Amino acid sequence: MSSPSPVPAAVAARLDLFLALMRTESADYGAEAGTFLDAAARTLSGGKRLRARFCHAGWRAVARFGDRDAAEADALWDVCAALEIFQSAALVHDDLIDNSDTRRGRPAAHRALEASHREYGWSGDAESFGRASAVLLGDLLVAWSDDLLESALEGHPHARAVRREYARMRRDVTTGQFLDIAEESAWSVNDRSLYAERALRVVSLKSARYSIEQPLVLGGALAGADDDQMAALRRFGHPIGMAFQLRDDILGVFGDSSVTGKPAGDDLREGKRTVLVALTREGLDTSARNLLDEMLGDPELTAQQVSFLQATIADSGALEQVEAMIADYAREADRALSGARLDNASVGELRDLARAATVRSA
Repeated sequence: MSSPSPVPAAVAARLDLFLALMRTESADYGAEAGTFLDAAARTLSGGKRLRARFCHAGWRAVARFGDRDAAEADALWDVCAALEIFQSAALVHDDLIDNSDTRRGRPAAHRALEASHREYGWSGDAESFGRASAVLLGDLLVAWSDDLLESALEGHPHARAVRREYARMRRDVTTGQFLDIAEESAWSVNDRSLYAERALRVVSLKSARYSIEQPLVLGGALAGADDDQMAALRRFGHPIGMAFQLRDDILGVFGDSSVTGKPAGDDLREGKRTVLVALTREGLDTSARNLLDEMLGDPELTAQQVSFLQATIADSGALEQVEAMIADYAREADRALSGARLDNASVGELRDLARAATVRSA
């Protein structure tokens, strides 16, 4: 049995230190700013710390290659924590875009800020306040992520390579997020045969690179990885990232809300044009496809309608197809590790992380 990961505790400690510093530097901003900082701090609690764990694993795979006994340094934990702050920023904006009410079983940030407005008895529209504040909250978290990254890289010998990868990650996920929301509208005027291909492009940019591949190579870059090692980490990370998001798409339709922390069928109400939906449409006749298109994206879908759509997706064969794709991506990633110039013990850790990312219920 593998030993517990040191990453969650180490990242939590780094985040606590950083938040204490932010509170000290913002002490004279006033009570309202304190509410804002409290909201930011709440977004940083909980979660699987997946990106931090992959970053840590990428660092170990390179730093310990050749039986080198490298010790984790402050810079590594700060980069891991910076990734988690950026993830929180993405989730705040994602929940706002998707009109999600909950996150990890708690009110989404814009809903929590809306509730604060009402609690304080402020004038004006509480919902508008919550949404506007959440935009700024996400921006603050992005700034915090950059602040912590720069602190980590001050004087570091591999700072340039890490900055380059971090910048690429930010560009990719932001563009991928736009393409995701664009597809919810653009699908109706595009070639039907390209739906799955377009959905896979969104998966690659919005999730695969950002969630798995880039954290891995950030860790590798911080450890001074050479071109071959970076290529191996990418060849492993990208297919695992694809499988991770495809699993997320399945959970967004079929997941247990008590485990995922989000309402069952949330992706159906949001109208997400995922690979799962694209493959479902390919397996339906015209009338069934039109009914699917009519129902998808209705925020008022009842539990019975969600069950109907779940059955439609499963009966079309799309669920089975996506499960097969996940398995194929996992095998592709595993092959990428064979013969890679990476630390052997860390390769085992990468395989454990791959299973955790692709075989999960939340």
